[in-house]
Amino acid sequence: MRFFALLMVLIASTLMITVPARAAVDISVDLSSQTMHVQADNGATYEWPVSSARRGYITPRGNYHVQRMETMHYSHEYDMAPMPHSIFFRGGYAIHGGYSAASMGVPRSHGCVRLSSANAATLFALVRQEGARIHITGEPRFPVYTASRRVHKHGHPSLSHKRYMAKLRAHKRYLARLHNRSMARNHRRFAYAHHHHRTGNGHYLAYTGNHAAHSAPAQVKVRNWQLNPLQFFQ
Repeated sequence: MRFFALLMVLIASTLMITVPARAAVDISVDLSSQTMHVQADNGATYEWPVSSARRGYITPRGNYHVQRMETMHYSHEYDMAPMPHSIFFRGGYAIHGGYSAASMGVPRSHGCVRLSSANAATLFALVRQEGARIHITGEPRFPVYTASRRVHKHGHPSLSHKRYMAKLRAHKRYLARLHNRSMARNHRRFAYAHHHHRTGNGHYLAYTGNHAAHSAPAQVKVRNWQLNPLQFFQ
């Protein structure tokens, strides 16, 4: 009996086939630097800029595997936006290509990790052959925009922004002076119309206080009473 058991163990060890672990592309995304490091099984390495979630959205951090891949996916959540070479790793979150190269290196997506179209196609081909392990770490640093539309380190405004604000305050003071002059002019017109009354011969008689000034200079011919009184203010 013991001999039979040893024989079975020997046969099993002889027929056992060792299955090597499947190689996989190692994808590391650093949200702090907005970069992706790719290590392929064939020894090739890549370093690409990415664009993760902008302010108000999140790119989930952690370790993931590929759930599904689509050569072209259209987002039903964001107005059928195209997502070429999509590699989904958590539900609707994916690594995919983007058509705006200027947005790379800055967090501007709705949560996905964007690559340029060419880089996304390269990564898609690698992952399709070897699979992938995805690691997402870091904390995104959102840019600070000012009125001059410039990005400032640590959020401090530049000298150009100070000049812009000084010009803006000066312009507001100028508009206030124009408003005050306009109000004063309208007040004088209203006072003139209120304190001048029509006389019997088509003239206006100016009143000073409670007494009428019957002198000739006080009688001013303004316009015919039959005209529209609102025309007086034009």
